[in-house]
Amino acid sequence: MAVKDRDRFSTATRIRLLGEQTAARVYRSQTRRQARRSRLTGRAALLALVVCSLVVALAYPIRQYVAQRAEIADLQREQQQARERVEQLRDQKARWQDDAYAEQQIRQRLHYVMPGETGYVVIDPDAVKQSRADTGAADRPWYSNVWDGVDKADAADAPDS
Repeated sequence: MAVKDRDRFSTATRIRLLGEQTAARVYRSQTRRQARRSRLTGRAALLALVVCSLVVALAYPIRQYVAQRAEIADLQREQQQARERVEQLRDQKARWQDDAYAEQQIRQRLHYVMPGETGYVVIDPDAVKQSRADTGAADRPWYSNVWDGVDKADAADAPDS
């Protein structure tokens, strides 16, 4: 028994026991760390899943919201343009209420003259020659022009053989 006691208290035995205890502590701390890591990984995966679910759930409503905001902006722009057009038309209507403006426009657009005035319309002779050379339609009856138009349209549709 003395050998066993001496063996029990020997330095080698103590070092061996101390090493075993340390190894057990290290093993336990590693398993705890691994357990913590696995829990953290599970939590992170759950958090990622929740975030992805929220993104997917909110993507369509946010897209609709943005599209509606753009449509509202377009409609407001159109409304502003319509208001400006209404103002222009009101101004034009007010100008046409003035007899002097109406007389000026009638003279300019319709070539009207007042009684006692002589009206002149200047025609460019080169333009007249050009139009007659292009069409030749002024010298012929109207039905010939219609028939030529039908022939030209038919010729344009005919496939090349």
